[in-house]
Amino acid sequence: MKKYIVVLSCLLLALGSCQKKGGQDQVASKSDDIEVWTGNTGFLAVEAGSPVYEMYKELFGVGIVQPYVEWNGGANYEQQLNLRIASGNMPDLFQVVNGMETRLISEGALLELSEYLPEKAPVLWNKVPESIWNRMRVYDPTGNNGLYLTPSFVSYGRTGGLIRKDWLDTLGLDVPTTQKEYVEVLRAFKDKDPNGNGLADEIPTGGRENARWMDHLFAMYGVAIMEGFPQWDVYEGKLTYSGVTKNMKDAILFIHGLYKEGLLDPETMLNSKQDWEGKIRSNRVGSYFHWVQYVHENLEPIKELTGVEGKFVVLPALSAPGYEGFYTHKALNGPFFAVKKQENEKRLEDVMTILNCYGNEEYWDDIYYGVEGMRHKVVDGKKFRLPDDKATQQAMIFEPQNDIGSMDFQIKLLSQSADEDRKWAIEQGEKNLIDLQRYTKLIAGDGIPSSIYTGYPDIQSHTLYFEYVSRIIIGDLPIDAFDEFVERWYASGGKEVTEAARTWYDQVK
Repeated sequence: MKKYIVVLSCLLLALGSCQKKGGQDQVASKSDDIEVWTGNTGFLAVEAGSPVYEMYKELFGVGIVQPYVEWNGGANYEQQLNLRIASGNMPDLFQVVNGMETRLISEGALLELSEYLPEKAPVLWNKVPESIWNRMRVYDPTGNNGLYLTPSFVSYGRTGGLIRKDWLDTLGLDVPTTQKEYVEVLRAFKDKDPNGNGLADEIPTGGRENARWMDHLFAMYGVAIMEGFPQWDVYEGKLTYSGVTKNMKDAILFIHGLYKEGLLDPETMLNSKQDWEGKIRSNRVGSYFHWVQYVHENLEPIKELTGVEGKFVVLPALSAPGYEGFYTHKALNGPFFAVKKQENEKRLEDVMTILNCYGNEEYWDDIYYGVEGMRHKVVDGKKFRLPDDKATQQAMIFEPQNDIGSMDFQIKLLSQSADEDRKWAIEQGEKNLIDLQRYTKLIAGDGIPSSIYTGYPDIQSHTLYFEYVSRIIIGDLPIDAFDEFVERWYASGGKEVTEAARTWYDQVK
């Protein structure tokens, strides 16, 4: 009896998670509405008759409800979704997380999509490259090459190195094209007061704790890395974790040299996100790594704080001697939607309609801007997206700019927000995004599934890597400690994870 009370309590908790914040009523829906679950970081539920529900109904011709389920890094979402599935009430369409798709496919709970997508969602089917669909097939644990998941993917590079062009102009220097020239520029930034405030407070370059967000320095050595996380790419003819390669060792040695000379922010390994952004926005940082299209987020505060109208341009992907540099690009962010297996033909048609609209760029503008008065306002006939307000705004089932958007769509969004007083900063991001594409490389590990790390969470979280790279860069450990790290990494699960990664790569390449 006690066991059944516990189960009942869990099911009641799952139903409670569908309430809106503040204990408001549960999500109302009609029997023919499609229930969709995706990540929600605190926005209101979408219930039948609500503004977003009516927007979907008008756009897609389908009633869509979305309960409020707090995301919480994916942990709470996964727990509540599993409870709903266990209760026999799986959502019609939902975002999968943390490898849950393996169990659901094995149990026959998900719809195999190969037959349905080309016929019933042709826009999405044709929008996604064949190589991405092939990677989605590898998620089938049965080995039958079935297609059970749609992808979240972005077809263009978004992150790269940036450098203050106005500082270079002040010093009479060009944008560096070699590693040697870059180091000379960093020395000039440190010694020659390019920001003109007479305080000698310039920071040539740097990053954040765990040696993150300084990929431009690793990139010179052909290290596949994203936001400070080593990635999988082909080294010496085999798919390998970049964190254990000779490329990485040489990159760390170079970065240690910058630290020792004072060209790297001495507080890099202590900087939080807020700390580092504060330094950039106070007109002190000459070169940094980030999403290049959003430079206005730093340029506008610089102008507001100091009166300086700065200029950031893309730093080319420089090459260290003996290496070919590149900025890492991953098109596939992972699986996104799964579809409940069901016999109701009308519900299946409606789900396919939603997926087709997900891939249709004609709807992206409407989804991005949402309901007028809730998500955007109109001034002189032009839409302006309102700041996020989780107390009044309803959730959206996807974000086109992040989940499936094209570069043209991203530039369009930037252009639409570039009113006259912001144009100078917004246009820099547009140009930088275009320029960046010359220096990005789609790595071999694009779309590698998280299942390769099963049983080895420390390998997945890069725990050992972060410990060693930080200490070697600041000189707490000698560079030879890197060899010790590699040995420990393989011994603590790296060997097994590498075998799983290479098995996956043999399937997709």
